[in-house]
Amino acid sequence: MEAALPLATIGIKIVPSQDILKTGKEAKMTTTRKSSVIWEGSLTAGKGKVSLDSSKIGTFDISWPARSEEPNGVTSPEELIAAAHASCFAMALSNELTKAGTPPTQLRTAAEVDFKPGTGITEIRLRVSGDVPGLDAAGFSTIAHNAKENCPVSQALKAVPIKLTVE
Repeated sequence: MEAALPLATIGIKIVPSQDILKTGKEAKMTTTRKSSVIWEGSLTAGKGKVSLDSSKIGTFDISWPARSEEPNGVTSPEELIAAAHASCFAMALSNELTKAGTPPTQLRTAAEVDFKPGTGITEIRLRVSGDVPGLDAAGFSTIAHNAKENCPVSQALKAVPIKLTVE
């Protein structure tokens, strides 16, 4: 029988601002999302699996080579951060646009996260374009930059330079 490996659990608490939650009556909530990892072996020769435990949508292979070289079908913490940042930014921007009276028809966001072994995460780049009836390019850019600053994931990643390109 195989010995069980230690399980690392990462919990992220998301606390939406109250103005997002007001729907006729005041609501308060805190949500917790969970992921877990099983890692086998050393850093460079080992491998692991990250599970998205809250949504239960999958378990994904992770490895040092996928993080520091080419992914070859394996994910990395940086890819997961990029996914979290792109999705959070899209939601924050949608909220800001709606509050400005110009809800978007569609937003297209992307995030790139740079990782340098021995240094860590060195830069994050967000890119956005969208279809927003009634809003010109300058207005879209202003609201997008505000959303970048106020996105909860941007707030959590403040130690890293975050650049935004509005297309």
